Amino acid sequence: MDRQPVASFAEIRQIMREVPGPDLEAASQTAAREAVLTKPAGALARLEEIALWLATWQGKHPPAINHPRVAVFAGNHGVADLGVSAYPKEVTLQMVLNFQSGGAAVNQLCKNADADLRVYEMCLDQPTADFTQGPALTEEETARAMAYGMMAVEPGIDLLCLGEMGIANTTSASAMAAALYGGSGADWAGPGTGVHGTQLTRKAEVIDLGLKRHAAVFNDGLAIMQCLGGHELAAIAGAVIAARMARVPVLLDGFACTVAAATLLKLDSRALDHCLVAHCSAEPGHRKFLEKIGKKPLLDLGMRLGEASGAALAIPLIRAAAMCHSGMASFAEAGVSNKE
Repeated sequence: MDRQPVASFAEIRQIMREVPGPDLEAASQTAAREAVLTKPAGALARLEEIALWLATWQGKHPPAINHPRVAVFAGNHGVADLGVSAYPKEVTLQMVLNFQSGGAAVNQLCKNADADLRVYEMCLDQPTADFTQGPALTEEETARAMAYGMMAVEPGIDLLCLGEMGIANTTSASAMAAALYGGSGADWAGPGTGVHGTQLTRKAEVIDLGLKRHAAVFNDGLAIMQCLGGHELAAIAGAVIAARMARVPVLLDGFACTVAAATLLKLDSRALDHCLVAHCSAEPGHRKFLEKIGKKPLLDLGMRLGEASGAALAIPLIRAAAMCHSGMASFAEAGVSNKE
């Protein structure tokens, strides 16, 4: 996108008004070819749906996955100091170093999927403010984090997989989920990195404090991100916008990633049409949140790692759908009799 650096919500809103819709010609071509491939109609079920989605949002037929990118955004949260996580916020940087040295799960999953991995550190030495005392970020910080996320969408990418790393970000995600769709801390808080008992109760209490303080902004997705979110979560939302502008389909990872992207639905109810959710996290709020936004996950393996692991794992599934659509013969090409 040939733009000046984004630094305000007004600029974000203007970009959202300019995002392209589905490519109906590519969708029509995909549906026409799907109807004559050597299989009973609908036999590949969701793979057919994926191929249609991919072509519609890549804006071309046939769809293809040649250069998938996995983008992991990392940020720290001030509420980590309130006893809401099983790990200290220093672990965020330690895990970033693990990503960079190739030692994390997502590194192996990217190798398996032949995908490009990029890790984006975001102000790790400057955690967000404690959202129980005030907004987690300023408007400018939020907009700049979104602009930073937009830079993950580079020319040549044909699938963008998004994920995050940030100690205490399930606390932020739970608070944002409640702000978006109602409920209390107890309704949305889950174990995250492994909290239980009194620590989980504390997490719910912290969420409720944030909800009480920022209740006045819950009609505005960008303000919800500013008040309750984080650098890495804002970057995910920015990457989703940039992908739409560049006609790059998106795979969202787990709970925190999905909630971050869903703040855009307050700006446009179609903002996530170019996104699929790769998997349903074991974090209990994720399944409930997916029902709220009407998204059916591709995989449901009980994972709860974050770091775009579910999104990376789903890349071969997306590629398989594209290859079946483009590589299968039609009835006429194969000399196979179609049904009467």
